[in-house]
Amino acid sequence: MKLRGTMKVNLAGHLEIGGYDAVQLARDFGTPLYVMDEAMIREICGQYRASFIMKHHAEVFYASKAFLTMAMCRIIEQEGLGLDVVSGGELYTAIKAKFPPGRICFHGNNKQLDELRLALEYGVGRIVVDNYREIEMLGSLAEQMGRTAEVLLRVSPGVEAHTHEYIKTGQIDSKFGFTVPNGQALDAVKRCLAVKSLELRGIHCHIGSQVFEMESFGYTAGIMMELARDIYRETGLEIKELNLGGGFGIYYAEGDEPSRIEKYAEAVTDAIARKAGEYGLKPPRLMIEPGRSIVGEAGTTLYTVGSTKEIPGVRKYVAVDGGMSDNPRHALYQARYEACLANRMNSPAEEKVAITGKCCESGDMLIWDLPLPKVEAGDILAVACTGAYNYSMSMNYNRLCRPAVVLVQDGAAEVIVERENYEDLLRNDRIPKRLRQAKPVRLASRR
Repeated sequence: MKLRGTMKVNLAGHLEIGGYDAVQLARDFGTPLYVMDEAMIREICGQYRASFIMKHHAEVFYASKAFLTMAMCRIIEQEGLGLDVVSGGELYTAIKAKFPPGRICFHGNNKQLDELRLALEYGVGRIVVDNYREIEMLGSLAEQMGRTAEVLLRVSPGVEAHTHEYIKTGQIDSKFGFTVPNGQALDAVKRCLAVKSLELRGIHCHIGSQVFEMESFGYTAGIMMELARDIYRETGLEIKELNLGGGFGIYYAEGDEPSRIEKYAEAVTDAIARKAGEYGLKPPRLMIEPGRSIVGEAGTTLYTVGSTKEIPGVRKYVAVDGGMSDNPRHALYQARYEACLANRMNSPAEEKVAITGKCCESGDMLIWDLPLPKVEAGDILAVACTGAYNYSMSMNYNRLCRPAVVLVQDGAAEVIVERENYEDLLRNDRIPKRLRQAKPVRLASRR
């Protein structure tokens, strides 16, 4: 397994993260356990700050859907980044963490009235309008509340990034935004401009996730500037802001070759400057929304090995005490991972095994054909790069409890999300009175 961030092998031959022995983490906090490397998160935030904010005066909004807690909100605020939220729940988390409202960008393809009201009441900086219904609904609500909503229009530029089809969002056939090639985006601009309670600040797009080709980002920036030109020609509005979303890819397993963040910055800023000069426009302020690339590699999940099943000549299955309930990404889109035995880092690989979870589901697999030392019950398996879309997509399938999340730095570990217990699972359950009073059916006795 490739070590990243503050990971190292200590004198005991154990994996260490943030100066804390991973085996001791498993003992102290239990497993499954999400471990977040705070120093690595801050380091990557710093790279985005240097490459985009300091060098190009751009704005960087952390895409909180990747991983959001109140503690994460505080880190993002301290690092000088904004926050991208996509639901009332994410917005409420930001509110409870006292995140500055003007630094929040609110997304969503089907925002509800109460979510929009919450956004307007809190005074979020930007609302990204996704469809015609939202133009009308937000405009009416803002007028009723005596507010002016500063908005961006989300558009589909018609770019198909080279990624899994489930995480492509910029192509024409997408549930997100107004389509550019068929003229729908330009029509939406005109409708938005006709609503007095809406202030159109700019346009937004997102071409997909886990994108490695910087040319895709540059090409998209060019298409968006063409739209900016058309908007100016048709309406006289010179857009002030251009939000290109996120999608910057990271390393998960062998074969992944992510670019450097500064190369990402160069690709989009060069394209914007070139097209602005060609069209005689003032370059709009650039915005981006990285999520996975900030937290993905900074997260590690620790499991305890339990049962094994060996099918001679076929495969050996090794079960851990978590699975698709805490990491559904492999089941959803065949995500790949690397892993190691945190308690035996110096032992050579002796076998290839398939890592499976404990859910009652044949698709509950985490890693196929993983080379490991001879695996034994009680070993601590560390799966790398689980910081993004693991905790945020976790669930209670089979009524499993969600794991705890700890933040590690300088040899200290602090819980930022408590482990669920059985009482948490039942907190919202109710038995109707008629079911409590009903008598069970009497069955004939068996002899």
